[in-house]
Amino acid sequence: MSEGNEPRSIVVGVDGSASSRQALRWAARQAELTGAPLRAVLAWQLPPGYGMPVDFSDTDFEGQARRALEDSVAEALGEHLGVEVVLRVVQGHPAPVLIEETRDADLLVVGSHGRGAFAGMLLGSVSGHCAHHAPCPVLIVREPRP
Repeated sequence: MSEGNEPRSIVVGVDGSASSRQALRWAARQAELTGAPLRAVLAWQLPPGYGMPVDFSDTDFEGQARRALEDSVAEALGEHLGVEVVLRVVQGHPAPVLIEETRDADLLVVGSHGRGAFAGMLLGSVSGHCAHHAPCPVLIVREPRP
């Protein structure tokens, strides 16, 4: 908790994975308990061009990312939220985006692994990077076991 009377925000990384939806639910409960504002962050990047020039002018990647974030929040938290959620869609790699978003936060909540190529890993590269570099405490939420 911040040194003043008002809690600073809780940031939660969202990528649409089951793990990130679980992190979103945990972060929302914590925000409700502490009165801290909740900031849900989704980072997006342009797809690789593999050395070829690609015209992306007809694709609204940011809009697609915003809709994905809105859908994740609606699915994880439902329509009746006990806390106000601020949605942030930021272009960039998720790890540095989340680190930057936590500069004024009391807590960062992330899933244990997201949509990366190695879904079976115990700890994903983004959550691992955040655990080592975030300027605030980091809580890594694991998916429930089946």
